[in-house]
Amino acid sequence: MHVFRPLSDEHSDDETWPGLLILRTEGRIFFANAQRIGDKMWPLIEQAKPSVILLDCSAIFDMEYTALKMLAEAEEKLRRDGITLWLAALNPDVLTVVMRSEIGKTLGRERMFFNLQTAVGHYERIALSRSVDQPSTGAAGKLHNNGD
Repeated sequence: MHVFRPLSDEHSDDETWPGLLILRTEGRIFFANAQRIGDKMWPLIEQAKPSVILLDCSAIFDMEYTALKMLAEAEEKLRRDGITLWLAALNPDVLTVVMRSEIGKTLGRERMFFNLQTAVGHYERIALSRSVDQPSTGAAGKLHNNGD
């Protein structure tokens, strides 16, 4: 079982996953803070250059229309850049809202996971199957907490 926490010098030997970037935000995501959250995440994405971004949604208790629209736009940009977006640990109310939205239709259940453990396990299986064919390269998996 994995323990997920922000990378730090204090825990420099924590396990990471090449090509996987785990991001976390907290609270309600709505028109007043959605842009600021995105502004904090994009530099982390540009620095890490991941192939998969896993958004830990466990601490998000509400996501309104503007945030869903911005998430859909971000997913399109990421996809154009060759990056896949996954969501994990959505609470039941947020999951219902996401599933009814454009981003829910785009991601489908195959890119939404019950929890971080399940998502990372899926990533490990994909990485293992790719490593049989070619060496893996990319950024280390990191948990960044962008709580506001």
